[in-house]
Amino acid sequence: MPIRRRVPRRLRLGTVPLIALCLTTLSPTVAGAATHPRPDTDPSLQGQLEDLVRRPGGPPGVIAVLKDGRKTRVVKAGVADLDTGRKPRPYDHMRIASAAKAFSGAVALSLVDVGDLSLDDTLGERLPNLPDAWSAVTLRQLLNHTSGLADYSESPEFLKTLLADPRHHFDSRKLLDYIADRPLNFPPGTRYQYSNSDNIAVALMAEAATGEPYERLLRELVYRPLGLHRTSLPQGYRMPRPFLHGYDVSPPEPPEDVSELISMSGVWASGGIVSTPADMTRFIRGYAGGKLYGDHVVQQQRDWIDGASEPAGPGRNEAGLAIFRYTTRCGVVLGHTGNTPGYTQLIAATPDGRKSLTFSTTTQINQTLKPDLLRQLRAVQEKFVCALLKGKG
Repeated sequence: MPIRRRVPRRLRLGTVPLIALCLTTLSPTVAGAATHPRPDTDPSLQGQLEDLVRRPGGPPGVIAVLKDGRKTRVVKAGVADLDTGRKPRPYDHMRIASAAKAFSGAVALSLVDVGDLSLDDTLGERLPNLPDAWSAVTLRQLLNHTSGLADYSESPEFLKTLLADPRHHFDSRKLLDYIADRPLNFPPGTRYQYSNSDNIAVALMAEAATGEPYERLLRELVYRPLGLHRTSLPQGYRMPRPFLHGYDVSPPEPPEDVSELISMSGVWASGGIVSTPADMTRFIRGYAGGKLYGDHVVQQQRDWIDGASEPAGPGRNEAGLAIFRYTTRCGVVLGHTGNTPGYTQLIAATPDGRKSLTFSTTTQINQTLKPDLLRQLRAVQEKFVCALLKGKG
């Protein structure tokens, strides 16, 4: 029976120690990370991407998809594959990193809409086998990162396993075991702290409420209604062909392909999804536009608090339930960002879902690894948002 829903090359040894850093820089560490970036002066969108690719440590390739109603514009620079020189394409697969958190939000909020979950449901009620110290944490607090759960991806035991074998197959549903001996970092609901553990718990709550695997919930509640035909949640490290190759770019060393560096079983609902720019465009238009659930759920999703995505998106960042509001000098878009070895992502759309931007780069850019490049990236992203909202570019 269908689930009930509303209709609507070889690894360079020097790379491996970077994994720990890459996976433990998933929360903002600089207070000004979400402030308005200084704008560039070049009005050309194409020129902006070419300049980004040329920067030291910059991505070998960038692709941006701007969509306004039925009108679509694709702007790209660099290459999808340094070995072949092939250009990026909208149907190339890529790792979407923490933009996958929006998908777990979509699943949970769809279940809230039909009454299978409530935003006030607690971990103690839905997942009683988890530590008692976490029992008061609600679904709402998981979705807006105010739960206080420690980040399992920073656990020494998790990192030891990952460093010993980057392609180790984790039991995705036991990732929270790595922090089971940890108390909450703060009382639930009292502060914002981005944590990969939150969305693992969200997926587990969705499974507990429905008796269905999270992967099937994704297919029935997200992929199918939004027409996502090239989106999946793999457990291994292989990428579907064709794909945007992701690179570790650390001058003076040559770029190294890290597309298949790590197993996705170790990130699962928090960042394991593989998709394409075309599919992500469809997703964010429906997700930000509130097409998956009713207005009463949309209103609760858009209850904004101070908090930035990781990496920070363009303009001023505020957090909702598995979605962020980016207030730029040209207006507001809603969406999510993500970063993982080889990839940095931004997906955003206007609140009605009519206009959207998918912005994908093929190297990891965040505040810890490349703060200057992140500053430029955010400025470029804001220019693209302005072009989208003003119908220019």
